[in-house]
Amino acid sequence: MSGKGHTGDGRGRLGSMLSGLAVAVGCVLFLGGFAWGAVVYKPYTVPTESMMPTVHAGDRVLAQRIDGGEVRRGDVVVFTDQAWGAVPMVKRVVGIGGDKIACCGKDGRLTVNGKPLDEAYLREKGPASVEDFTAEVPEGKLFLLGDARAASLDSRVHLEDAGQGSVPRGAVQARVDAIAWPMNGMVERPRAFAALPGGVSSPGPLRLQLGAVLVGMVLILGGAAYGPVVARFGRSVRKSREEVPAGAH
Repeated sequence: MSGKGHTGDGRGRLGSMLSGLAVAVGCVLFLGGFAWGAVVYKPYTVPTESMMPTVHAGDRVLAQRIDGGEVRRGDVVVFTDQAWGAVPMVKRVVGIGGDKIACCGKDGRLTVNGKPLDEAYLREKGPASVEDFTAEVPEGKLFLLGDARAASLDSRVHLEDAGQGSVPRGAVQARVDAIAWPMNGMVERPRAFAALPGGVSSPGPLRLQLGAVLVGMVLILGGAAYGPVVARFGRSVRKSREEVPAGAH
């Protein structure tokens, strides 16, 4: 009788339907996660050691495509500016329009509008800059420094330029969210800037995208494995029943 809801190979019709649905939903999540990531993120190769230890030369990073108006202090950004060589560069934003940047105070820390920063991401111990400087950031511009301050060619090198080394917000192409290779994880927003007006930026949707891909993969594998597993189980049950001696029930 077919009323028990089983197909000829022992799989339940409902189970077969659910396994097919799991594979379909899994494909949507898996492919959708990748497609979403391709739209939102762009990979870059870091060209220099100036952002160590946050990122190293040769690291492949995933940077979220953003508008320059979305940039906050503390962001690690990819930008291109003619005065810096017209090639993509990676630096950290330490000041935005209207800020006064200075270094170094008696304790060797960088200050933004007079507030000393605890820059836990710096590579070197000691002063936050090998040379003292001050700069006022014009509106609509950004002041950028490398995390490896002793080796970084950044806004400090361009202090004599118009804008005292700052670059236009429009020069920013993307914000670094994660190091894809080697797989060192997310680039966290530094707490040092959280208390300043405007706070820090929110993380991009990368974790959600990766979650969609992983869930999709599990659903695809689980749905695809359901048929063979249940069929094998059904055969084992039938075989065990056939081996039971007559009259044993």
